[in-house]
Amino acid sequence: MENRIEIRDLSKNFRKKQALNHVNLEIGPGMFGLLGPNGAGKTTLMKVLTTLTRKSGGEVKLCGIPLEQFRKIREIIGYLPQDFSMYGNMGAYEGLDYLAVLSGMSKKERAKKVPEMLEKVNLGDQHKTKIRAMSGGMKRRLGIAQAIIHDPKIIVVDEPTAGLDPEERVRFRNLLCEIARDRIVILSTHIVGDIEATCENIAVLNCGEILFRGTVSGLLEAVKGKVYTMEVSAVELPLVKEQFLVTGILTNGSSANIKIIAEESPMKGAVPASPDVEDAYMYLMNHTSAAKAGE
Repeated sequence: MENRIEIRDLSKNFRKKQALNHVNLEIGPGMFGLLGPNGAGKTTLMKVLTTLTRKSGGEVKLCGIPLEQFRKIREIIGYLPQDFSMYGNMGAYEGLDYLAVLSGMSKKERAKKVPEMLEKVNLGDQHKTKIRAMSGGMKRRLGIAQAIIHDPKIIVVDEPTAGLDPEERVRFRNLLCEIARDRIVILSTHIVGDIEATCENIAVLNCGEILFRGTVSGLLEAVKGKVYTMEVSAVELPLVKEQFLVTGILTNGSSANIKIIAEESPMKGAVPASPDVEDAYMYLMNHTSAAKAGE
């Protein structure tokens, strides 16, 4: 069975709103980042891939299986939705075992897999902890356990680190990278740092359209030579923000050190700087919006 996802001319309409507009993507093994602002269509795309929402048009194959064969698709895919929740009065073991029952696993399989999955997500010593008493990060790790308990070939996670503290966010990202060694893992998020830390292959989605598909280094290449840093006074700052795309501001009393994206040196005193993924993402979003406004 081939290990890739093929998306051809995918569209999804909700009455008069087009949530996905002729999306084309090919996703191979490892971590794949889907980046975009809230409302870009990321969750709709994830729900289409996991057979929770029917597509309006186009063709999708997961590991060679057409999306229309939803029973076979559900056998090979695991999903952690943004709003994942479980019964709060259950313990971690009890809750995961309950979800395994719903997925059709036998008692013998559950006796082996449930403790194995809890250990894998570092919750083995929390097996009796009530879900309502868990931190946000612990609940997300339990969510990953339920997504991988049937050993799927594809894992889809939607905004998994939103609301987590920095330590939990790093721990969760590391867990995803470990899981992705022999699977396809799609990380859908609006948090640029999560993509930068875990993914080399990415796509940027906005208003239901793919604005970029390729590698992180390819995205950075587009903004190369267009990033500058400089110091301005607090009085000058509002005017500079009106004239240029400012991606960073560090205030220091009556002055501020700022990062600017511009096609050429914006003003005297500007110093060329190395771009990061957030710079490249902001440039892409701004450049695309400007191009559409000019149509």
